[in-house]
Amino acid sequence: MSSDRNVPLAARFWLFHFFSCVGPEFVVVDPSAQKSSSALSPPLKADAFRADPRIAEAKRLIAEALADHGAGLTDVSAPNPELLPGYDALLQRLAATRGGPPFWPYLSAGLGNGPYVELADGSVKLDFIGGIGVHGCGHSHPAITDAAIDAAIEDTVMQGNLQQHPPSVRISEKLIQWATRGGAPLDHCLLSTSGAMANENALKIAMHHQSPADRVIAFDNAFAGRSLAMAALTDRPKYRMGLPLAVNVDYLPFRDHDNPKRSQQWAVDELNRLLDRHPGRYAAFWAEPIAGEGGYYPGSHDFFAALCEPLRKAGIPIIFDEIQSFARTSAPFAFQHYGLDHFADIVTVGKITQVCATLYGKDFVPKGPILSQTFTGSSSSIAAGMAMLELLESENCFGPDGRNMQRQAYFADELDQLSQKYPSLIHGPFGEGMMIAFTPGDGSFDQAKLLMDTMYEIGLLGFVCGSDPTRIRFLPPPVSTTNAHIDAAIVLLEQSLNEFAKKLAAAKS
Repeated sequence: MSSDRNVPLAARFWLFHFFSCVGPEFVVVDPSAQKSSSALSPPLKADAFRADPRIAEAKRLIAEALADHGAGLTDVSAPNPELLPGYDALLQRLAATRGGPPFWPYLSAGLGNGPYVELADGSVKLDFIGGIGVHGCGHSHPAITDAAIDAAIEDTVMQGNLQQHPPSVRISEKLIQWATRGGAPLDHCLLSTSGAMANENALKIAMHHQSPADRVIAFDNAFAGRSLAMAALTDRPKYRMGLPLAVNVDYLPFRDHDNPKRSQQWAVDELNRLLDRHPGRYAAFWAEPIAGEGGYYPGSHDFFAALCEPLRKAGIPIIFDEIQSFARTSAPFAFQHYGLDHFADIVTVGKITQVCATLYGKDFVPKGPILSQTFTGSSSSIAAGMAMLELLESENCFGPDGRNMQRQAYFADELDQLSQKYPSLIHGPFGEGMMIAFTPGDGSFDQAKLLMDTMYEIGLLGFVCGSDPTRIRFLPPPVSTTNAHIDAAIVLLEQSLNEFAKKLAAAKS
């Protein structure tokens, strides 16, 4: 606009509000318009409310109190015996309401400091699993709290497909911007409430595009979620127990780090066999660039390119499931880390993003209304997600020498030293970036769980993954983890290994 004199006042107010919401990167500033706008009072009551100095003062006081009370959470500690009876009773009530006990006796108190978190029994744990990779800043990060307060004073708790707000636009645009920086053809972003829902939308988009194709190719030990369709795709028979088959899935062997060329050839040979056996029947190829639940096996450019080239020739859409791997390597997306941008037809993100999403290209826009949901996310998850993306950027988490890869190198070296010191108790490390794992003992689930539970008792949180062998994984918060935190984790892990060895010896005697 060269001048605002010919624009109705109501329209000028709306444009002012719109541009203030979507952010300065979209504003073309005109000096004359800027001059006249500066004399205007806030155009909406909501803007005046958010600009009220009482809001700013309240946020300042909360931030100050949060810093004061969280400052003492800098080391692990045992439970308070006086709190244990009430805590145990609360866990029993939880088990009764949910139909079974939780995997861990974990109930947070609502306060933390980076990777340290206080539980309602008075104990403090070093959280290196983050709700399986969700808490990318750790606990009680001031920027996330600030964003959550902004969301708390929105007019509604939830955002949806029918009624949305400007922050939904901003985070969608940010994810597209990050996804396309290497040339990936991802034009659109659909927000959703869970990783399983993001994956469901991805599968629907691919199947709609490929109709009537009804089969999917995935990897051995794949994990995609626990909805009916995702349980069918997930290579865990026990997760499908008693459920009807929702999707026909054929599996390829994943990359073997010890035999990369041989495993690549096996996968290519099996892919060609499947394409010959079911011509025109495949709606999608489903891939985690880094096998997550399957055991933290990294992929590679050569491995995926060898598979994606024939898939591209066959016209089969390629879906990269980045629910767990997003923001944990040298790039925002692991497909970028491996240089696979031009193969990315559909991509899903979640966990660390707080709100989940499906990204897809313009060629995959459905011809009918198959994509909709009541909730796209809560106001707080969207606000926190945007704050998370900004922190990942400002804390220099990405790049070959970024925070993620530096922390990974340091942690991997420390784990390697432990494995040399205790060769019968720990093997590794494995994984990629800030997805780190090791194999405990003989690699059985029983021994992995025994060590995991021992770690929990001592104060270090990690979790199992994979089978044959079963591993213990860590997902340290990328934004807040320091080398000092890793040092503390190694001390706790070594204590746990010594207790683990005693328990194994006692079981044999």
